This record gives sequence, structure tokens and C-alpha cells, in this order.
Amino acid sequence: MAAPDRYVRQTILSEIGPEGQRKLSAATVAVVGLGALGTVSAGLLARAGVGHLKLVDRDVVELNNLQRQVLFDERDVDLPKAEAAAAKLLATNSDIRVEPVAKDVNASNVEPILAGVGLVVDGTDNMEARFLVNEVAIKRGFPWVYGGAIATHGMALAIVPKVTACFRCFLPQMPAPGSLPTCDTAGILNTVSSVVGSIQAAEAIKLLLGNPPSGELLVFDGWTNELQRLRIARRKDCPACVRGETEFLGARRGQVIAALCGSKTVSIDPVHKGEVDMAGIEARLRKLGPVRSMGSVLVFEADGARFTLFSDGRALIRGTDEPERARALYAKYVGM
Repeated sequence: MAAPDRYVRQTILSEIGPEGQRKLSAATVAVVGLGALGTVSAGLLARAGVGHLKLVDRDVVELNNLQRQVLFDERDVDLPKAEAAAAKLLATNSDIRVEPVAKDVNASNVEPILAGVGLVVDGTDNMEARFLVNEVAIKRGFPWVYGGAIATHGMALAIVPKVTACFRCFLPQMPAPGSLPTCDTAGILNTVSSVVGSIQAAEAIKLLLGNPPSGELLVFDGWTNELQRLRIARRKDCPACVRGETEFLGARRGQVIAALCGSKTVSIDPVHKGEVDMAGIEARLRKLGPVRSMGSVLVFEADGARFTLFSDGRALIRGTDEPERARALYAKYVGM
């Protein structure tokens, strides 16, 4: 039982009150992805007294994460993010339950991972995971809060199935690999990710208390201080929330990952089919180190691995025989 004064600054708010606090204490929320956005939102939700937090992330803490991922410090480097974050949150609020899940979210496990949750906060670093969360949310009828941040701008959208536009109304098709920048190729202003993560936490709290969603995408630029509110309409032909298709959950669009026999190499065949912008990818990667263009492929090295990227988005990642590490490297440097 929480001490009566732990949440007093919340319960005196007319928007929350004692009854609202009871609702938060009874809630189960999954934060999927514990990067810049996820660590901010998870920390705020823990401090707000959300009773059960499920923390999901496939990665380990790296030194360059500390610039923006606020739950970690130098002692956490090389530890699984889910476990390190859980320890920090329990040290902050021992009255709640914090469940670390150090797994890669994919079509085969996303439903059991999200079993029993009443809301999801998106802190993922790839589009495929967002499409998967969107389909599970529609299938099970729980809300979720999308968020994204890159360079100096970010955005957030509260999604309630059958009430607001879903993620696929907002983004009908999976972007081609390399068509979107990543934090590793475009950088990120840490104040922007903190703002967006805070907005996500606020949206989550409002949804848990039963407040209707605005249906608006909030877009923030931390360098110009511009804030836009864009209404996102439901698509009458949306394959996800209107037609009920589960294209990503059904694994028809699932990424193919295979460790090559006899060598420390993983082959990744992404969701997208078709030519990718090799010149754009090459230009971004050159900021990080040498890149060689060899006919129809790009070759570069990063994080102790050697990448060979094909024009259709396929990649060979040498230096690892672990599919989850290869997938994380692909998302980090190419994007998916």
C-alpha cells in the first residue's frame, strides 16, 4: 500500500483525484522499447503510480544511449535495457510491479508479450513493431500511444481502436528500408525526446482515466519551438481497423532472418519489397565512417559487424550469428 502522501500532488488535481489514482494503481501498461522515449514515459508512469508496468526491449545499454535515455547510467552499460530500467523504477517506486521482458518483439511473440495489458506506450525503434502493436491493439481493443523523435522534432498520437484513426490510417504502407532516418544516422536532440516521452505519458494517463482522445497528432520541433496539432482522420478503406486484416500478425509480411550455416553471418530479408534509396542511405552512413559502393551493394562496418546492403533492402551482416543482434543492427543503421 502506497504511503498516503506519495501521490498527493496528483490527487489534489481535479483531473485525477483519489478515484483517478485508484484507476492508475489498478492499471497494467506495457512500454515497448526503452530508448529515449520509452525511458522517459516509463519513468513518469512509475512515478505516477501505474500499478503494473511491463518493460519490453531487445537491446543492451550502450554508452551513447546515456545522452538521452534517462533511466540508465554508466554502471548499466552492457546490461539488458529491460532489466536495468526495471531496477531503476523499483528503486523509485517500490509500491508498483515492474516486469522486465528482454525480448525482440515480432509476429510470433507480440500477442503473448502484450497479454493482459490495458494500454501500450510506443518507444520502439522500427516501423514493423508499430504495425504489429497496432494490429494487436485493434484485435484486443486496448489503446496505445504512438511516439517518434528524430533530429530536432518529434510527434505523438493517442490511438483508440474504432474511435480514432489507427496507425495504419496514419501510415498506410510500410516505408522502404533506408527511406527514414534513424537516430544513428540523423542524430537526436535529447530535449526533444524528453518532451515527446512526457507527452506520451500524459496521453497514457488521460486514457487510463477514461478521458476521450483528441484524435490529433502532436508535432513538436525543439529547435524552432513550433507545436502543431494535426487531426488524423480514419480511413474508410483502412485494411487494419476497417477491414480487420492482420497482415503483420499473420507473418505474411514478416521479416526473414536466417543465420548462415558455417559462418558468423546473418541474412536479413526485410518486409519491404522493391528498390531502396541506396544513395540516400550511403550519404547518411558516410557521416559515421567509410562506406564502399560496390556495384549494386553498399559495404560498411559498424559496432564490430560488417554490412553488405543490397538494392532491394536485403543485407548480410557478418560478425554475428545471433539473429536478434543482427536485426537490432539493421534497424539501427539502415532502418526498417
